[in-house]
Amino acid sequence: MCQTNVVYWVLLYWTDQVDLAEAQLKGIPVFNSPYQNSRSVAELIIANIINLARQLGDKNKEMHGKIWNKTAKGCFEVRGKVLGIVGYGHIGSQLSVLAEALGMIVRFYDIEDVLALGNSKKLKSLEEILKSSDFVTLHVPDTPHTRNLITEREIKLMKKGSFLLNASRGSVVDIKALATALKSGHLGGVYVDVFPSEPNGNSNVWESELQGCPNTLLTPHIGGSTTEAQDAIGLEVARKFILYLETGSTQGAVNFPNQSLPIIDGTHRILNIHKNMPGVLKAINNILSVFNVESQILLTKGEIGYLMVDVSADTSESIREEISRLPTSIKTRILY
Repeated sequence: MCQTNVVYWVLLYWTDQVDLAEAQLKGIPVFNSPYQNSRSVAELIIANIINLARQLGDKNKEMHGKIWNKTAKGCFEVRGKVLGIVGYGHIGSQLSVLAEALGMIVRFYDIEDVLALGNSKKLKSLEEILKSSDFVTLHVPDTPHTRNLITEREIKLMKKGSFLLNASRGSVVDIKALATALKSGHLGGVYVDVFPSEPNGNSNVWESELQGCPNTLLTPHIGGSTTEAQDAIGLEVARKFILYLETGSTQGAVNFPNQSLPIIDGTHRILNIHKNMPGVLKAINNILSVFNVESQILLTKGEIGYLMVDVSADTSESIREEISRLPTSIKTRILY
């Protein structure tokens, strides 16, 4: 049996617009599906590397403005050029393979010890990537260490005429410094899909310092906006729904301890979300000590603890009632 009154949120890939701490205190797990759009983002970066190399954004604008400007000046092939990838995770590694297929030389930097695919090579620092790359593309999460990762200082380290692409997080790049580098000619062009401030919905009014800059491609956070990515996300979301509702698994939750237990036949599973305070585990174990417990796991994260315990079917309701009466309990339910 599964008691209702269960609330959960699933986000497609970003969780920026959710108060994760408040959801946690209310016993609401927030899930996301961060990897199912990886291929879509990687392909979009490849497309815009070529677009920047051929100044296609500016050429397209000129043609729509009735200007015929056929020239090879400042346009080149990407074959043989160095692509520097900052963040070699799901997206960065896929991009690495696609870029090599185009004949690009791939270098990357990541704070983790990750396996280099193909002929790509890991460099020792971000500075090495910036100084040696013709194209620099960012694929990092939003953390205190990545906010303002690329400022005026880092941009000055980049090769004159090189290109920067950002489809990760808007907080990673100093947009004003980027616009200055474009107008001065230090950078040859940029592609940006994410911004420090974005509308909550579609809007006809949106402004950025990058508007009007030369060879600058801007898109409204569409890195994962493909039919294939949305299909994959839908399947992943459904899987997490089912696992949470049927087994209590919180694997993939961003504001809950990530844990799961295998199902044991002939038992009932009790889930308890409680305030993370000293003495809670002792109080719970005092209740469980007089019953037969088949399995038990308790992990904490931030302000909460999450208990999963399998007990005999004939004792589950009694245990649930006692645990739910604890002053530290936020939510308690029986799954099966």
